[in-house]
Amino acid sequence: MSVTSRFRRILLCPNAFKGSLTAHEAARAMAEGVARAGGYETICLPLADGGDGTLETLVQATDGSLHTASVHDPLGRPINATWGRLGGAQSDTAVIEMAQASGLRLLREEEYAPLHASTYGTGELMRSALDAGCRTLLVGIGGSATNDGGAGMAQALGFRLLDAEGKDLPPGGAAIARLDRIAIDGSLLPPGLEVIVACDVNNPLCGPDGAATIYGPQKGATPAQVLQIDAALAHYAAVLCRTFGHNVAEAPGAGAAGGLGAGLLAFCAARLQPGTDMVLDVTGFDTRLKECDLVLTGEGRIDGQTTRGKVVAGVARRARAAGVPVIALAGSIAEGAETQLRPAGLTAALSIVNGPLRVEEAMQDGYRLLRDAAERTMRLLGAGDAPLA
Repeated sequence: MSVTSRFRRILLCPNAFKGSLTAHEAARAMAEGVARAGGYETICLPLADGGDGTLETLVQATDGSLHTASVHDPLGRPINATWGRLGGAQSDTAVIEMAQASGLRLLREEEYAPLHASTYGTGELMRSALDAGCRTLLVGIGGSATNDGGAGMAQALGFRLLDAEGKDLPPGGAAIARLDRIAIDGSLLPPGLEVIVACDVNNPLCGPDGAATIYGPQKGATPAQVLQIDAALAHYAAVLCRTFGHNVAEAPGAGAAGGLGAGLLAFCAARLQPGTDMVLDVTGFDTRLKECDLVLTGEGRIDGQTTRGKVVAGVARRARAAGVPVIALAGSIAEGAETQLRPAGLTAALSIVNGPLRVEEAMQDGYRLLRDAAERTMRLLGAGDAPLA
């Protein structure tokens, strides 16, 4: 016997359950669970927060296409990397994940090179999209291996970064300490280009909260190298200001991805936007929300970081404004996290783990656990309208 309730159409919009399920797999598991409960329509809209998975999420949501480009990794080695083109009316829009070309995941730990790693490959990805006719670039800048302030990206896009002798700078964050001037006449950026950057951190470029100090150590920088990179980025910022007429160093997000945020602001006149908001806008979340009575979202863990630009918080805020309740399903929920999210619009957070399990077991069995949790949730919500046996 199927159970129905005042919730007729459910919007299923999870983020990835990191290490267990992609966002698309998570949405499919939720859909299966809701179908087992019976009596509901579902709309699947997998989401991302601007980090890993954003490329595939946006391309699939818009019926776009994936493209491969030959680029260089952070150490200058040739690799193939992927960028996406949105579909339909947005076909002049490309999605670039800098981690595809300049990400830390491309290096073994012993290869980390905080002084020399370059964003050149990211610029090559952008150039590939521009050569294909795209005139809006959505750029996700999480997971970088670099500390070069976007200098490599700029060089790939035709800008020349010159030292006092007029020689082109070599790759890496250490080299920008020798930057004397920037030649812009060779820029390959077309008129009317719009660059929107998915950025969920607000670090400035330099100083105690800057790119080198906060993120340099995780890329292999020693304390001495952190100071060296920070000084180089400060010098670089001064040259950028002199060249482009505005100081990007203090802009929130300038320090993201080893200063790539600052480079995109200066060279591309980019606009920085929270990654989740970008994804919600591109996927048409608000339009889909109007068609639904309930939202099921979720991700691997809900904790104090969730309120800082993660999918669950972004979904809850928009759903609250539309008067639609939101239930989040998660692998684990930190103490107090649900309470913190309620003012943002979260109705409830429920764990998908219904018994003692090791973390590894839960992640391996994530699909079944999420499917069953979605079924239990919808049966519970429909119980008030179910006839008594």
